[in-house]
Amino acid sequence: MKKSLLLAMMMASSMIGCSSTDIKDSMGLNAPFPELTSQIAELSPAAREELSSNPLLTSRSIYFDYDKYSIKPEYSDMLAAHAAFVSKHNVAVTINGHADYRGSHEYNLSLGQKRSVAVSEALSGLGIGDNNVETISYGEENSNQECKAAECDKDRRADIAYVGE
Repeated sequence: MKKSLLLAMMMASSMIGCSSTDIKDSMGLNAPFPELTSQIAELSPAAREELSSNPLLTSRSIYFDYDKYSIKPEYSDMLAAHAAFVSKHNVAVTINGHADYRGSHEYNLSLGQKRSVAVSEALSGLGIGDNNVETISYGEENSNQECKAAECDKDRRADIAYVGE
């Protein structure tokens, strides 16, 4: 009796759980996707001219102390100029983080990412949306492998690059 009751309940529940849905138009395996349109503008000729003529905008590198990723106050005017430019022209920017060759590959990738994120957060604090900024870490990939002491300062940086430039 228990077996038949249990069997009847299982059959009833399987019937309730199954329903059919009519599919009117099959899109197939390779269905077309609508074209995605970017909300970010391309660099116009006027924007390119502004980038090349404004001394604060031609400066694109933020340098960091050894093993650090905090932005020095001396870069505040430059970052403010870049933030105003991004807002004015609604363009996309990529922040490329770098480290010198000292340290493991994983550590340098992490440090480069922290540096690029620090610059991204500074721009965000100046009103730039996250959809305008991308961060990338190159770690020690582009560093001078033979630098000594102060020569390595140029490798500890984050570079601002405009998309489409």
